[in-house]
Amino acid sequence: MVVNPPAVSDRLPSPGWAAAPPEATMRPAATFPSYGFPQASSMRGEIIAIGDELTTGQRLDTNTQWLAERLTDAGVTVLYHTTVADDLRANIDVFAAAIQRADVVVATGGLGPTADDLTRDALAAAAGVPLELDEDSLVKIEQMFASRGREMPERNRLQAMVPAGARPIPNEHGTAPGVEMRVDRPDGTACTLFALPGVPAEMKPMWTDTVLPAVNALHPAPRTIRHRRLKCFGVGESQLEAMMPDLIAREREPLVGITVHKATITLRMTASGADGAECLAKIAPTEQEIRDKLGVLVFGEEDEELQDVVLRMLRERGERLATYDSASGGLLAHWLSQADVSEAFANGEVCPPAPLGADQAEKLAEHTRLAEGAEYGLVLAPAGGTQEVPSIIVAVADAERVQHNVFPNLGHPDIEHDRAAKLALNELRKRLMPGE
Repeated sequence: MVVNPPAVSDRLPSPGWAAAPPEATMRPAATFPSYGFPQASSMRGEIIAIGDELTTGQRLDTNTQWLAERLTDAGVTVLYHTTVADDLRANIDVFAAAIQRADVVVATGGLGPTADDLTRDALAAAAGVPLELDEDSLVKIEQMFASRGREMPERNRLQAMVPAGARPIPNEHGTAPGVEMRVDRPDGTACTLFALPGVPAEMKPMWTDTVLPAVNALHPAPRTIRHRRLKCFGVGESQLEAMMPDLIAREREPLVGITVHKATITLRMTASGADGAECLAKIAPTEQEIRDKLGVLVFGEEDEELQDVVLRMLRERGERLATYDSASGGLLAHWLSQADVSEAFANGEVCPPAPLGADQAEKLAEHTRLAEGAEYGLVLAPAGGTQEVPSIIVAVADAERVQHNVFPNLGHPDIEHDRAAKLALNELRKRLMPGE
């Protein structure tokens, strides 16, 4: 049975918008710049997340992050993340723009049976085609309701509608089939769009079973993109960039990007190739150059944090650490106790802020070590004395020597505790390094 849903134009704020927006308002796809991403992959990607709950901040958009990682692994250079509310005109605008600027578009949400589920209508309008009933999809939806002992509501028939020329994507875990469609552009290129449900338990299997193979088939040759991250601590972002200006050029490959989070700097190297091995081979010389230029500033890689590195070094030596902290609000002990190799952490004393002089800090570091029977004692506290700026003191003691350093603890108050704890861990890391 053919079902005629409300016409697209009937559901718009004003009539006359059923077709795609005029081409004159869009930039030709070929004119969009590279933005410094690896260019060995010819496919540009966009992810569209649909829903009022996302634009109002009521729900976190985890689908986009998940899809971005998978598209990147599939060799698609993701240039845009777009979030749009349940508004038909806005949805049409978003899809029309994506068709012009991306080769692969994956959208999530808006495929349900209710009045605010507008993805099918927006896709059809942006492509300038009508909606049509897919009989096979309708049968599957009816069967799913029957298997649950329920009669299918009339409204769910809308979920069997697809834009003319599109094909439905099977959904084995829900009533909403997805949509795959190709839209040809005036310059002879094309955009392939995939619309998936917003429910992760439905979206993820549909990606794996149907969308990923379809994306792979779009490549003229197998391509993939890989990332590698190095973690750094001890200088500011601008100072670190000045130490390796040629490596941050936006048009090089591997591309090197810098991000900062609570005083930790991450350098992310990105390369494309036929497979993961080729990507990592391209990255390796750049990684070595970074390590040579930055030296001790590089403390780890990928997801490693300073506490992970310090405790691993201690475990490899068969040694343990005890701490006294009155400057990080307990973060130092918390991080150490939660790390995967926390058996190298003997104990951590947390006290209210109490300024210490150099002699006091060194004596306390030695006392902390001996009291817990640990090989190392680490003290972190506000620095006493007459410093011109707020400072912290870090003292490290082992069986051979005790030493301290004073650091200005400047920056935004939100990272004051994080930076203090990292300064203490970094001092111990440098003490544990060979040759120290």
